[in-house]
Amino acid sequence: MPSLMLLIKPVSSNCNMRCRYCFYTDTAKHRATPSYGVMSLPTMENVVKKALAASNCQCTFAFQGGEPTLAGLDFYKTFIGVVNRHNHKQLQVQYAIQTNGNSIDRDWAAFLAAHHFLVGVSLDGTRDIHNLYRRDTANDGTFSNVKHSTQLFDYYGVAYNILTVVTAQAAKNIDKTYRFFGRNQFLFQQYIPCLDPIYEEHGRHDYSLTPALYGEFLCALFDLWYSDFIRGKWVSVQYFDNLLQMIMGYPPESCGMAGQCSRQIVVEADGGVYPCDFYVLDGFRLGNLNYDTFSQIEKTRKVIGFIETSQQISQQCKGCRWLFLCRGGCRREREPLVQANLSSNYFCQSYLRFFNYTYPRLKTCAAYYKSHMICDQKQIERCGYEL
Repeated sequence: MPSLMLLIKPVSSNCNMRCRYCFYTDTAKHRATPSYGVMSLPTMENVVKKALAASNCQCTFAFQGGEPTLAGLDFYKTFIGVVNRHNHKQLQVQYAIQTNGNSIDRDWAAFLAAHHFLVGVSLDGTRDIHNLYRRDTANDGTFSNVKHSTQLFDYYGVAYNILTVVTAQAAKNIDKTYRFFGRNQFLFQQYIPCLDPIYEEHGRHDYSLTPALYGEFLCALFDLWYSDFIRGKWVSVQYFDNLLQMIMGYPPESCGMAGQCSRQIVVEADGGVYPCDFYVLDGFRLGNLNYDTFSQIEKTRKVIGFIETSQQISQQCKGCRWLFLCRGGCRREREPLVQANLSSNYFCQSYLRFFNYTYPRLKTCAAYYKSHMICDQKQIERCGYEL
């Protein structure tokens, strides 16, 4: 493999928060083993050695949870030591971590800066919106702790993106949230549509994001972003960045916009490998890096047909003028399978409304970016990087 990226869950589903909409808590409930605990040193060694041996160019280790900082700072110091010890081919190694930001201190911030981690920080907006669902184990809001974490990152020079889950309430308040982000110079933003539990009917919770609300949200967010754009203020919104890249002829970095699932390697704390962060379920287990090679894991991926299933295009999509940009959307938004076929994207009407409303302006922005070379390769990599 010329390059390799692993998404590692070092503490499995364990977390120091109790976010009401957490999709991974829901995922863990549907497994025989809800939590695999903390990754052991032997498993760490096997994961690192096999990843470095399989890559011929670049290797990225990204950490997610649960809450990955619960593994402790010593875990990551040890991990980097193991990487340095086994990086015999002198590969370029990159690190990333997604954190809820609830327990970051100066030691963490200094460490992440020193080792050039790209950090994703979960922040759902202003205090009232964020604290509505992102609460700790004592049911207290976490906004103040997360805001303090971003201040530490600024002080120590940590590169970070803001990750916002778009719940029904967040969608209705995007104007307030976007302006709050602007005042705080949060210029790298990712908005993630809130997922209902995987085996439930859509729209049954107060946080559930409906297609109508999501369509309104996307249009309102674009208006805010475009207003900044025409005033010469550059803000990275991952979804818009990827669309502009596609219009300019670049492939999207975001997996859910590619038209099919990518070859992801999600590693649970016990070394188990899965094809996607949304499908860390027993029926999708590809193997275990304590025992299996990457070649064996890829054979299992082929057997279960995970990527092949995601390539299905419905008749409705084939006739849509926006297929070249939408490409059917993320597989997770097209569940459930009906007679082995994916359903239409739950947010199909959202995207139809958005593209009809914004496409002329998207083309204008793409042309400007291309002619002025605003999106150089480093910006493209950072803006499109999916944590």
